[in-house]
Amino acid sequence: MAETSAGEGPNPLTELHERRELSKLGGGVERIAAQHERGKLTARERLDLLLDPGSFVEMDAFVTHRCRDFGMEQKLILGDGVVTGYGLIEDRPVYVFSHDFTVFGGSLSESFAEKTCKIMDMAVKAGVPVIGLNDSGGARIQEGVVSLGGYADIFLRNTLASGVIPQISAVMGPCAGGAVYSPAITDFVWMVQGTSYMFVTGPNVVKTVTHEEVTSEELGGATTHATKSGVAHFASKNDQECLLGIRELMGFLPLNNQEDPPRRPTSDDPNRRAAELDQLVPENPNKPYDIKKAIQYVCDDGHFFEVHEGYARNLVVGFARLDGRPVGIVANQPAHLAGVLDIDASQKGARFVRFCDAFNIPLVVFEDVPGFLPGTQQEHGGIIKHGAKLLYAFCEATVPKITVITRKAYGGAYDVMNSKHIRGDFNFAWPTAEIAVMGAKGAVEIIFRREIAAADDPVAEEARLTEEYRQKFANPFTAAERGYIDDVIEASQTRPRLISALRMLENKRDQNPPKKHGNIPL
Repeated sequence: MAETSAGEGPNPLTELHERRELSKLGGGVERIAAQHERGKLTARERLDLLLDPGSFVEMDAFVTHRCRDFGMEQKLILGDGVVTGYGLIEDRPVYVFSHDFTVFGGSLSESFAEKTCKIMDMAVKAGVPVIGLNDSGGARIQEGVVSLGGYADIFLRNTLASGVIPQISAVMGPCAGGAVYSPAITDFVWMVQGTSYMFVTGPNVVKTVTHEEVTSEELGGATTHATKSGVAHFASKNDQECLLGIRELMGFLPLNNQEDPPRRPTSDDPNRRAAELDQLVPENPNKPYDIKKAIQYVCDDGHFFEVHEGYARNLVVGFARLDGRPVGIVANQPAHLAGVLDIDASQKGARFVRFCDAFNIPLVVFEDVPGFLPGTQQEHGGIIKHGAKLLYAFCEATVPKITVITRKAYGGAYDVMNSKHIRGDFNFAWPTAEIAVMGAKGAVEIIFRREIAAADDPVAEEARLTEEYRQKFANPFTAAERGYIDDVIEASQTRPRLISALRMLENKRDQNPPKKHGNIPL
């Protein structure tokens, strides 16, 4: 601390500066070096990358823990394991907290929790997003139930802030036990390959209880959660890629649920046609193609920010801009499982649709869906209730909703994918669209089973009837005649037609019946 002269007290300004510098050291030089050796940045280095240069304002830098047991009174460290405050991302405000693994392994204490809760409360009052950078060994054992109570205080705030302000979590180190439920409640979860993991019970407990041999990475690493469980929306190669990705994501989001997402000027002509789209859908209805190409041809500058890329790849979701305005994209992917809807895809889509609706982000749907995935695994796993989540989400959403049917729209999946019947605002179809209860071949086999069996040449008769059915039903015009499709458009015109529709929907007003909340099938 500051030196004193005879008869004088410490110099207040010098003491302030000394304490400030001490707080920045966290657990000390050696532990900072150990953090770097693990391939991880420190709590403050992460904030420097996440936020605009020089914009971070720290709060509660001088807080220490209050535990006086187990010799902890001799181990007081300024900041107590979490760096909190606010700053800017592209000149827009955010509140932040960043766990400091160099201080007691980033473990959560009563003071640690109070610092975090203060930031979350301020974020909600100010209507500003909150970003949490997680790197923690869990509850601080020395504090017992006080630490557990701190987690519950955070969980409550995550829940109350849900749908009010965007909440982003980056898991950049360990996150285990009860600690995993805070990121799980937030809107988007980032993980870092090789250095972060999440699980409720670790490998040792798993081995004891189930006798399974598994590593931390296999059990709850970034790849596992980004491809198998769906807990993580993004899996980054390192801390830097993770933090820069969060910065990009924030550019699509409003500050809160009362604002519109930020628009950006674009040099991409709103009337630009994409001739490539006219040739995108193969003549063979069973041949796959990549729906992401359609998205890229349509969106501003071909840029698509995909979410949940590695999970349930039969459904594509993410953000893009049309005429500078952010939109949420939901698209069936014919290149994976023929674009069917299954349990994972339904949950992935429902979560994304509800986020966009909560934060006033228009939805654009590209539809090519042959139906729901059949089989005992899906039925026993609850495809009925999980598929209903996606249906519920689209039905409930009141933001502008536009659908483009590129090829197949079969059965109940036609209804689910933002059909006109569930308040789709504009529903377009390409000339290649097939809107029917099922594919032509399957329909004919059911409807004309006896006629085919009695024919002199059953194969030829089935082929003739299939083509007849396809001409009559497997096209967009029957639906257009009834007004279920607003227009059949050339594929190359998709971008200008979407932009025109979005402009007309800019002041859309729609609402659901008054209620406390709906009871979505969980």
